[in-house]
Amino acid sequence: MASENYDKCLKAILHHEGGYVNHPKDPGGETNLGVTKRVYEEWGGNKNMKDLTVEDVAPIYRKNYWDRMKCDDLPRGLDLCVFDFGVNAGTGRSAKYLQRMIGTTVDGGIGPNTLRAVANYVDEVGLEGAIKTFQDNRQSYYEKLKTFETFGRGWTRRNTETTELAVSMI
Repeated sequence: MASENYDKCLKAILHHEGGYVNHPKDPGGETNLGVTKRVYEEWGGNKNMKDLTVEDVAPIYRKNYWDRMKCDDLPRGLDLCVFDFGVNAGTGRSAKYLQRMIGTTVDGGIGPNTLRAVANYVDEVGLEGAIKTFQDNRQSYYEKLKTFETFGRGWTRRNTETTELAVSMI
């Protein structure tokens, strides 16, 4: 169980997400601490996006990303990778990349079958191998995006730093 790892993982994600941005080429639009205006408003928030704090967004990350992808049940380190990719590219995409990697049904929902397959996969290749494979697949995803020219350097740095931190958590 990786439950105690949530705070450390969130801190790493917030480091990469940064503060307020509203980049015209970012399809997420107005964002602060990695949370888009749409997600924040759906959560019920009513602050100006520029005024968000970690306390405002931490419950959103916990429920919409960490809990949805069952990160408490993933091995330490791999939890960070799945969580971070889910935040950056969507929980369904992160789950599908994990499921494709471990050779189970690719449906975008992490449940008991996926968790069993993760455990078996980690037994076969080791946790460091699983982390590095997931992150390599993630990098390939970024490199295929049309916006890689604009955002690729940052995505690559984020992916590299996340891999290093994830491996250090083993």
